[in-house]
Amino acid sequence: MNSLPQAFIDRMAAQLGDELPAFLRTYEEPSYRGIRFNPCKPVGAQALPEGLLDAVPWEPEGRYLTQESRAGAEVLHEAGAWYLQEPSAMIPAAVLNAKPGERVLDLCAAPGGKTTQNALRMAGQGTIVCNEPIADRARILSRNVERMGIPNAIVISAWPEKLAEIWPGAFDAIQCDAPCSGEGMFRRHPETRSEWNAESPAGCAKRQGDILDSAAIMLRPGGRLVYSTCTLNTIENEGVVEDFLRRHPDYILEAFELPTLPAPTGMLTIYPHRVKGEGHFVALLRRKGEGTAVWKTASSKEHAPDKNAMKLLQDFLPGQAANLMFGGEMRFCPDFPELAKAKGVTVLRSGLHLGTVKGKVFIPDHAWAMSIQPPDVPRVPMTEEQARLYQNGQVIPVADTAVKGWVLAEYAGVPLGWGKVSDGVMKNHYPKGLRR
Repeated sequence: MNSLPQAFIDRMAAQLGDELPAFLRTYEEPSYRGIRFNPCKPVGAQALPEGLLDAVPWEPEGRYLTQESRAGAEVLHEAGAWYLQEPSAMIPAAVLNAKPGERVLDLCAAPGGKTTQNALRMAGQGTIVCNEPIADRARILSRNVERMGIPNAIVISAWPEKLAEIWPGAFDAIQCDAPCSGEGMFRRHPETRSEWNAESPAGCAKRQGDILDSAAIMLRPGGRLVYSTCTLNTIENEGVVEDFLRRHPDYILEAFELPTLPAPTGMLTIYPHRVKGEGHFVALLRRKGEGTAVWKTASSKEHAPDKNAMKLLQDFLPGQAANLMFGGEMRFCPDFPELAKAKGVTVLRSGLHLGTVKGKVFIPDHAWAMSIQPPDVPRVPMTEEQARLYQNGQVIPVADTAVKGWVLAEYAGVPLGWGKVSDGVMKNHYPKGLRR
């Protein structure tokens, strides 16, 4: 195992004083694992994963996990019934506390833990924009948004300064979990120790300040901004916040308190010898004044589905709304911003993807099956063994001869994806790229 960098130890000695031995002992212990359940996809006790431990105090849906738990390999993990997330990583979104109806921006969102945590608090109401500048990571983000069933997310890939140009004052709340030197990951991922050097914090702090400057432009007056890192030094944490406040006198720190975690100064460092979790830092900032989040909404006429597409959708499920269509893909996103002319912004997902029109045929999208607002269509309940076969792409026999046409395969009451039944057999429409 890589040893801790001596420069890191020396700095932590200055920060922690007499607490240093207790802090260093944590690196001889296993890191903490956690799981966050999807409240919109509840499962019975018989379908819960093994290895559940105590509740995570600051996240109502969070639990600690044993090191041996294979919750990430379960059928219901792929169906979005839960998300594996380190317990301390649940703190920043708990501080932001996104609310139904808000416009929320997750500025550095991949792989999607905080995005989905915020979105599930919003319960499908309002809009959450999830951004990741790196294309490969943006695709992972989009996949996790789909898996967890988020119907009101817009997943994009752009640099923060580009977004600041098009979205001044556009958001009620902004999550900024900034790229950092990663000192809080030294226990969980020991290989990161060799990538760190004494100059890492200063270099990261410059980038973090630039990201926060972009975020500051995009928040409405009266809105809240949560800045967080998974590092422990004051350069990237308190120092970045203090420099930001000097540059932006219209922002203030705001006190907050989570269960077992008081933060009267508006800033909180999570040390692994004090809290059951890995190293993190979080700060809550408020923009002075009052205002309304504003952006230019996309023209309904420009992207509206044509009459043929709407007829096919209504034939599939009467009453289902759709207001966007891109290249044959029908979507429902009531609050979609104008992005057609925004150069440097790639849109990977916009609202709920309903399906694709091919000629005179409507083919439902996997995202619709995964949604926390799934379509009201017949379902085919499965055993765990059948569910695994389904996720492997196998054809599934259906005993009920009255069931025909498009259906949702489900296990433990949670939809797994689409199938099409004829002659007592369900043809598998689970996406090939997701098959086990």
